Amino acid sequence: MMNSMEDQTDSSGPTAPPRLSKSKFLSGLQCLKRVYLEIHKPFLATPPDAATRALLAMGHEIGLEAQRRFPGGVPVSAGVRQREAALARTATLIEDPAVPAIFEGAFESGGVFVRVDILERKRDAETGASSWRLIEVKSSTRVKDLHLSDLAIQSYVLLQAGIRLAGSCLMHINTGYRYGGGDLDLEQLFAIEDVSEAVAKRSAEVSGLLTVMKERLTALEPPDVEPGSHCLSPYACPFWAHCTKEKPDRWIYRLSGPKAAVEGLARQGISTIDAIPPATPLTPLQRRIKDNVEWISPKLKASLESIRYPVHHLDFETIMPAVPRFAFTRPYQAVPMQWSNHIEDQSGAVIHHEFLHDQPTEPRRRWAESLIESLGEHGTICVYSPYEQAVIKQMIEDFPDFRSDFRQILKRLWDLQAVIQTNYYHPDFGGSYSLKSVLPAMARSVGYDDLTIRDGGQAAAAYHHMVFVETDWIEQAATRDALRRYCARDTWALVQVRHALSRKVSFPVAPSLMKDPTG
Repeated sequence: MMNSMEDQTDSSGPTAPPRLSKSKFLSGLQCLKRVYLEIHKPFLATPPDAATRALLAMGHEIGLEAQRRFPGGVPVSAGVRQREAALARTATLIEDPAVPAIFEGAFESGGVFVRVDILERKRDAETGASSWRLIEVKSSTRVKDLHLSDLAIQSYVLLQAGIRLAGSCLMHINTGYRYGGGDLDLEQLFAIEDVSEAVAKRSAEVSGLLTVMKERLTALEPPDVEPGSHCLSPYACPFWAHCTKEKPDRWIYRLSGPKAAVEGLARQGISTIDAIPPATPLTPLQRRIKDNVEWISPKLKASLESIRYPVHHLDFETIMPAVPRFAFTRPYQAVPMQWSNHIEDQSGAVIHHEFLHDQPTEPRRRWAESLIESLGEHGTICVYSPYEQAVIKQMIEDFPDFRSDFRQILKRLWDLQAVIQTNYYHPDFGGSYSLKSVLPAMARSVGYDDLTIRDGGQAAAAYHHMVFVETDWIEQAATRDALRRYCARDTWALVQVRHALSRKVSFPVAPSLMKDPTG
């Protein structure tokens, strides 16, 4: 989890065997071209976005909390470029019988350098000899295949370095834990699963895999690997843009749908969507992507006519902390802290309501009270996706006193995304019905490029930093404004997309709807 230092590798040139890390080893398992580029041409990678950086920060927080479960444990605190110092410090701690656990221990063998999240000392009851339990900390909620490979390379290096292992374990988040307030119950927050047998089987394969990787990494050119679905699993490769820059817009891997079906078409030698044979079985969406023309269902008009005024255009923003911060929440539970509502009356006039809880306190009750007041008792509530429905249902469970109001609100929800998916397609959607894909095709004058915050993941990260980290009131004010502008833009986008659909079936659009009342 906290492996920033072990990611530092030598890149002294393609002809010299490079030093590998566990992260580079995992990259090599995904794609030999990826690990080659990471070591020799890292400048070709797309930099991580704000949401990805937030995930890394969350992983660091989880790693620190995991260490607290092992009282008396000692961190190897050498800096990220102090490899030799880290190795020496780890060796000293290994020899000190008073150290019950080592955090971020450094080990190297056969040109592979790893940092180990947690090594827990185990003593033989008869001889007093030490062995060690290898524990990898992950922010996930279950053991995944990739985690076993992660532990396998660590186990291999430790055994090669002469460390006696008592077992290999994965420590992950337990979503069944319900935080009661006060101190965290670390025994409940984290689950530890012994995966020694599975890791041992994979460790036996590590030597051969390393041999292949090192051979490829000493070549003058990267391996010739055709991009495909493997580039996105288990994680999106940062070199995707580089490797696909010469692919056509209608490349077969741009076809939405099940990965296996797309791969099957590619194996048949079909390289573009337009080359798919007419008789090929396709999903309705895939068929529309292949046809590449605008499609309007005859049922669209009836769907649009079902709304009742005033029409509320609603969007929520939430945070999903892995480590619960508010009483009676679970890890990764969506906690709503912001909403925006553009309200259109029968005349076409639009007003805007909004709420943002900007303090590091429980946000949900104030959020709910203000939302119920804004929505009132009348009118269709236009949302985009089932997410708002899911959040409201969770609120009913957590705050029974809001049950009656929220149940009435649920009856008024009208999912614009579902209406579009069922009744409309435009080639400019590119096979996606996300709002960020639909909006440019239907309301080109409305976008996000002028905003500081441009997506939900970035909004959640910015909010977390604003209320839990940032102390400069000027920066807090700037983030507060950015969050409000982003959420308001989402609901104004709903207004514009709904009316763009109306024009497709000859509905009139009030002139007042051409200007956003939020500015």
